[in-house]
Amino acid sequence: MCSSASDRFITVTQLIVSNSQAELAAAASTLATELRLPYQAQPPVSASHALVLTPERLELHTLGKHAPGPVYVDFLHGASAWRRLHGGGKGQLLAKALGIKGEQTPRLIDTTAGLGRDSFVLATLGCQVTLLERSPLAFALLRDGLRRAAADAAVAPIVARMQLLHTDACDYLATLPPEAYPDCVLVDPMFPERGKAALAKKEMQAFQTLIGDDLDAPALLQAALRVAQKRVAVKRPRLGALIDGPRPDLQMAGQSTRFDIYFRLQSVTAAQ
Repeated sequence: MCSSASDRFITVTQLIVSNSQAELAAAASTLATELRLPYQAQPPVSASHALVLTPERLELHTLGKHAPGPVYVDFLHGASAWRRLHGGGKGQLLAKALGIKGEQTPRLIDTTAGLGRDSFVLATLGCQVTLLERSPLAFALLRDGLRRAAADAAVAPIVARMQLLHTDACDYLATLPPEAYPDCVLVDPMFPERGKAALAKKEMQAFQTLIGDDLDAPALLQAALRVAQKRVAVKRPRLGALIDGPRPDLQMAGQSTRFDIYFRLQSVTAAQ
């Protein structure tokens, strides 16, 4: 059984909600209440991180000397925009791992949405994607990014194919009726990694500190295998360990990422 959303979100007194301008104080305070975090207009010296509401977006700040820049979700610029325009389409490893080819655009569930980058790529390729995220912090950042992207005429049709839910994936999949079973399920659990790779991305550092690791990944894999009609794809570091459970039927590896793929031949009737 997966842990609950409150179990996974490590509430620490060093994380507060703040705002960059006085006129945003009411909205920031409301957000703090929603996330069950303290609100302060100015981060105290004891704070290690702050979720800051600015006129442009919601940002996660790591505080202190030599801290990296803010973390936020942006589907309109940077890496997401590049992947949308030049990322290789259905030839990408992610697309191949989930069986997206030709006119096939499976219905997908991303059980660990995080910052939503993979789900955005899948929606760009025409898939209907349900994004599940149980961390209130990650959910708030992702919701804000989707809101801003929906206002862009070129990206709005992509966002319309993305449904974000704040829920625990195991609980959601356990109550999913057979008629709503997805074609494919994507699982991308966060594990403690060793060496330089663990420090490569600033957002992963912040998430590792504030959210913690997905130590219930085996239960999530079993839940995904129960409902997927065609396949489950587990995203791992290229040399990362397998999730405890059945061995994958196929592995696809890139330079830094590997997908462990489990084919499902069941029908909805058989699943019942």
